[in-house]
Amino acid sequence: MYKLVPNFPLKHHNSFGLDVSASYWLTIESTEDWNSAIAQYPHLLQEKRLIVGAGTNLLFMRDFDGLVISPDFFGYSIAYQDDQIVELEVGAGVEWDDLVAHCVKNGWFGVENLSLIPGKVGAAPVQNIGAYGVEVADVIVKVNCLNLENTEFKSFNNDQCHFNYRTSIFKEKYLNQLMVTTVVFRLQKQGKIFTGYGDLEKSVRELGVPSLENVRRAVILTRESKLPDPKVLGNAGSFFKNPVVTEEVAAALEDLLSGLPVYQLIDGFVKVGAGFLIEQAGWKGRKLGHAAVHDMQALVLVNRGGASGQEILALSQAIQLDVLEKYGVKLEPEVQLVEG
Repeated sequence: MYKLVPNFPLKHHNSFGLDVSASYWLTIESTEDWNSAIAQYPHLLQEKRLIVGAGTNLLFMRDFDGLVISPDFFGYSIAYQDDQIVELEVGAGVEWDDLVAHCVKNGWFGVENLSLIPGKVGAAPVQNIGAYGVEVADVIVKVNCLNLENTEFKSFNNDQCHFNYRTSIFKEKYLNQLMVTTVVFRLQKQGKIFTGYGDLEKSVRELGVPSLENVRRAVILTRESKLPDPKVLGNAGSFFKNPVVTEEVAAALEDLLSGLPVYQLIDGFVKVGAGFLIEQAGWKGRKLGHAAVHDMQALVLVNRGGASGQEILALSQAIQLDVLEKYGVKLEPEVQLVEG
């Protein structure tokens, strides 16, 4: 059953905790709910749309003059399994970390490095979430969607999703047009843990033997030690992507900045640590109005209380300009700007 609410407050539906609202909020639990809603309220098809899971990657500039849709599709089902793999279909409304916990509990390998990432399953392929050397694209088999414009159901295999660093076809070509309903993940029953990113291997060994459970625990402990809880201090996690540069640019930066995190890619390109660049530029802990750079992790911008989207955006733009001037590196936001 769908539920339509006019003049809906969004403060508790965006992780920055910004005090904004939407003209309409629509909760749907099935594809039939969308058909029923637009049949009863045909004007909804003319409204500007925004699909929101947990709102953990959104920066609202002002009230949203349109329709916000919350896809509350829940449940797990095994689509296929054999001695080696299990393909698990999961509803878009399931909390992402609940899925990770479910997989680890069942001894299924593939998503343990993505523990404690806030948000919902439906947003995972849109953003191509990633952490500790793993991206969700590595384990996605299929993404099922509803086209909100023509009410057609469509499935995308992994290649068709056009996954790239923190993006996909759902974030670009089909943003707010295709609504993810379920995602099918391929998990390994006899996989290997991956701890080759940063200090993860050291953190795992401090907990005991390398295992799925200890990888998850290590990731959770690390994230909790560095990243603020959005329920306590409004934030969207990493505000910027790690910039991709040529090996020559990275080498020049390493000569200038000892200890710069560098992650090898392919074809002569590498990723460098955005948080490190921001910290070296002197922004860690700095404030601008009610917005600030977190004092434990420079990649995180926070709402100190009462911040507007414009204040947070102004802070991010000041950081971008300073890093570009000092190091010649352009930082790109990972957070999605919502103009309203």
